[in-house]
Amino acid sequence: MSLCRLACFAMMGVFVMKATAAANDAAKSSQPAGPLAVKMKSLDGKEVDLAKKYKGKVVLLVNVASKCGNTPQYQPLEALHEKYAEQGLAIVGVPCNQFGKQEPGTSAEIAQFCEKNYGVKFDILAKVDVNGENAAPLYKFLTSKESNPKFAGRVTWNFEKFLIGRDGRVVNRFAPKVQPDAKEVTQAIEAELEKELHSAK
Repeated sequence: MSLCRLACFAMMGVFVMKATAAANDAAKSSQPAGPLAVKMKSLDGKEVDLAKKYKGKVVLLVNVASKCGNTPQYQPLEALHEKYAEQGLAIVGVPCNQFGKQEPGTSAEIAQFCEKNYGVKFDILAKVDVNGENAAPLYKFLTSKESNPKFAGRVTWNFEKFLIGRDGRVVNRFAPKVQPDAKEVTQAIEAELEKELHSAK
């Protein structure tokens, strides 16, 4: 075989390798980012980079409301915060007014209500939609079959809970009526807290 033909084959091999690598990169980039790869507003209007703030933490996301039959769940949520925060749990409340218009207040009113009635110290973000075209990107990810196939589906009511592991992946979902301190919730939280995030070392 001539040197020319050998050179041609070598060049073709390099081309195929580069094309394969490019295809792999494109496939990776088309995959949805994790649910926390977004920025949102806190109750006081500050921008919060969720990926940065909660990196390496176990996150329990809860869409909350002040005038709901489930509102007393603020108390066990705060208890979870007090018990597990130092171990790496972050409780994150996300006010929403889509269910029975049960969160009509302003950010200031929501903050005052939570502090006065339940002594809430865990993080609460600014009010957003969790369903529909205007849903926050965080909840579009959580409810979409494409990005969250195992736990997808519309949020059904106030105080639905999504559990996100230290690696930023959704690992569980609990219905609104499931109490935050129910055994199934605390066991799931504890199991995730026990896991090490090697990339955070």
